[in-house]
Amino acid sequence: MKAVRYIVFAVVGLVVLAIAAVAIAVLVIDPNTYKPQIEKAAEDATNLDLILEGDIGWSFIPLGLELNDVEATLEGERFVRLDQLVAQVDFWSLIAMAPRVNTFLLDGLDARLNVDKDGSGNWTRIMPEGDEAANDETAADEQPTEQAADEEGTADREPLNFNVENVQISNAQIHYNDESTGQSVILEDFTVNASEITLGSSFPLDISFHFETNQPKFAVDGGISARLAANEALNEFGISDLEATFDMNGEPFGGKSVTATLAGAIEANIQNETATINGLTASLANLTLNTDLSVTGFGDSPQLDGKVSIDEFSLKSLLDALGQPAIETEDPDVLEAVAFSTSIGGPAGTVELSDLSISLDDTTFTGGGSYTLSNSATALNLQGDSINADRYLPPAAEEGETTPEAASDTSGDQEQVSAQPAAEETDLLPLETLRSLLLDIDLGLGELIISNLNIAEIKSSITANDGVLEVDEFSGKLYYGDFDANVTLDARTDNPKWAIGSKVTGVQTLPLLTDLAEVDMISGAANLNLDVKTTGNRMTALRENANGEISFNLAEGEFRQMNLTRLACQGIALANQETLGSSDWGSTTPFNDMRGTLKIDGNTLNNTDLVAALAGMRLEGDGTIDLEKTELDYEIGLRVVGELHRDEACRVTEYVENVVIPVECRGNFSEDPAGLCSFDGSRFSDTLKDIASNAARAKVKEETDRAKAKAEEKAREKIDEKLGEEGDKIKDAVKGLFNR
Repeated sequence: MKAVRYIVFAVVGLVVLAIAAVAIAVLVIDPNTYKPQIEKAAEDATNLDLILEGDIGWSFIPLGLELNDVEATLEGERFVRLDQLVAQVDFWSLIAMAPRVNTFLLDGLDARLNVDKDGSGNWTRIMPEGDEAANDETAADEQPTEQAADEEGTADREPLNFNVENVQISNAQIHYNDESTGQSVILEDFTVNASEITLGSSFPLDISFHFETNQPKFAVDGGISARLAANEALNEFGISDLEATFDMNGEPFGGKSVTATLAGAIEANIQNETATINGLTASLANLTLNTDLSVTGFGDSPQLDGKVSIDEFSLKSLLDALGQPAIETEDPDVLEAVAFSTSIGGPAGTVELSDLSISLDDTTFTGGGSYTLSNSATALNLQGDSINADRYLPPAAEEGETTPEAASDTSGDQEQVSAQPAAEETDLLPLETLRSLLLDIDLGLGELIISNLNIAEIKSSITANDGVLEVDEFSGKLYYGDFDANVTLDARTDNPKWAIGSKVTGVQTLPLLTDLAEVDMISGAANLNLDVKTTGNRMTALRENANGEISFNLAEGEFRQMNLTRLACQGIALANQETLGSSDWGSTTPFNDMRGTLKIDGNTLNNTDLVAALAGMRLEGDGTIDLEKTELDYEIGLRVVGELHRDEACRVTEYVENVVIPVECRGNFSEDPAGLCSFDGSRFSDTLKDIASNAARAKVKEETDRAKAKAEEKAREKIDEKLGEEGDKIKDAVKGLFNR
């Protein structure tokens, strides 16, 4: 026991002597006398020139070091400079194996990082080339050993116990300049203040800075205030009372100033792989996002639970605040109330949205959706009430108004303008993106107004898998009728295949065409069946490769702005060699059961079986429609089957009955629908031949009937003479013979 006691006394004595030696050294030795040796050692070990302009101080209690006015140059240019560095550690805390930093102060740090025209950074030249290579090899050799040691000691590592009383970083700045790209980045006025930093409890942190770049010109003045916390095992962290403000300006915002803020609390446990976000609010100009969210699992299949919302905001005001071009709309009062909210949940690896609500002005969409992280499968089910899409279209140009581009063109050299090539046509769809989609989307809308069309009870179902996109259903109510369409797009090759089918039942054409294109050339309830196939990924290719057919019929209706009865009467009057006297023809032609089939061949629609029943006539026609030129070329025959009009010149005689009055309909149907159809004089000669043939047949019949009557009369007279009283009986027999 005495030996042990002597050993303890000896150790304590050595410690006391060591402390006394350190204290004496600090009190007696002046470190400033060693400045040349320190500078020489730095120059020998690196390519830096160290300049110790200020005083060097140290202290015993607390154990500390102070440097003033220190600068390091590299190749004759400043690399780093600091005005003052103070580091103080409580001496007795080191003895107790619980180090406590009293003060860490860094003031006036100025670092210059430069990249030359060859892309080489000046920091890569700090160490001599030979030493740098040797250090790299040593680091490479030691890395596996250190990694193994870290892995072995992780489980048994004791909690770290340290305390920092005060940390201050002030007036720090870093300048980065890249001569190869012209990029310049500045971080200045960087300030950090923290105190009472202790593991296991929270401590305050304040940060402020100014950040600036020249490509693009952009600047941020930022301030962050929060309380940070970390446990002694350094596997659990927290941020509370977070308040951050960033005042930004520059080219990305059109030269305007924009403020962004962030507030809330965040906690994370690395060991348990959990994190929570509580009351987090992020804002940019007038846009504010709120969220409460918990995360379980930091790998490929996290599980989320919480809520996310965006407060109602004006999109137009947001774009203006961000210095972005304004969205011009037909209705200037739209895009003024946008909001979003949803609950987030679902199993691990899947993000499910429930109670989803999207508001756009006076339209609301509700529903839910999901996104699977492993395969990017997306499902969405949204139901909306009503929306007028025309309100969101660009405003129509006023009559006589030209765009700035058009005005510029007309003011320049006309020959140069005409020589400018047309814009190159681009692909309609990104095929590679389509091939990667995995979708299951159901959308519904109570009412939609688009291109002035009113569509109600819209239902749509869209799926995509392995490059095949299908619109299984697109249906709704349209002008007192129904429509149902389906589309299949096979995008597995670079020449995608399209199949389009549609069925329309009982849709009133007059209000539809009037609302759609202000065209009122036809009315009636339309029934239509469409079956089209085509290939391509550009509009011209889709039109050129299209083939299929459209069958249609209109039960009852009328041609508007054209009177086919008048055209037929013109032909009859010519045949009668008379002139029409009536002027009250009206501007419409009623019909019953108009039907036909359009064969689709690229940009051309061929129709050979157009028929319709008109008053006293039967319409028969065939022709073509050129969709590319928006032109039609039809030859129509109006077959006379009954009385047409009370005008005497239009009387239907036996000569004109069942003849065809020719009408032609030719021209651009997008410009003047009312002027498309007119009497076809070039084919009227055929009509005259038919009339002449009818007249000849009538003449032959008339002569035959006259001869029969005359023969009957002569026979009757002879019988009367020869038979006398028996003549009546024979007369009746002869009469019956001729009338068989």
